[in-house]
Amino acid sequence: MSDLLRFSIPGRPEYVKIAKLAVGSAAGTANFNIEAIEDIEIALGEECKNITCHGFDGFSHFYEVECRIDEDKIIITVSDKACEHGLAKYKKPCLDCPNEGNLGIYIIKSLMDEVEIVKAEDGNQIRMVKNKC
Repeated sequence: MSDLLRFSIPGRPEYVKIAKLAVGSAAGTANFNIEAIEDIEIALGEECKNITCHGFDGFSHFYEVECRIDEDKIIITVSDKACEHGLAKYKKPCLDCPNEGNLGIYIIKSLMDEVEIVKAEDGNQIRMVKNKC
């Protein structure tokens, strides 16, 4: 049996920390060790930053985070449904984030056990899996 958490996050950089804390707390409740929790939080933060700060003229109005906790793993899916990206950025490009290119995806892949990226016309999705040690 698995537990499921699902929530929407406003597409502004200042809310990335909330997503990281929520999923990190869920991983802690599921008895992941501290190193795994840190990996999960960093990977999720990188993906949330990709959605909020890179590739669009404006911020996304929101994106979805789903966290499924199984007995032996946690599965985190972040979906950007290509809703309007019209919330104005006060700086273009987003100067709050370093210009890293695809470094964020590399970091995610190095920290998580499985990573699947799905690009579709109606939005993008990343599925990240971390197994319990």
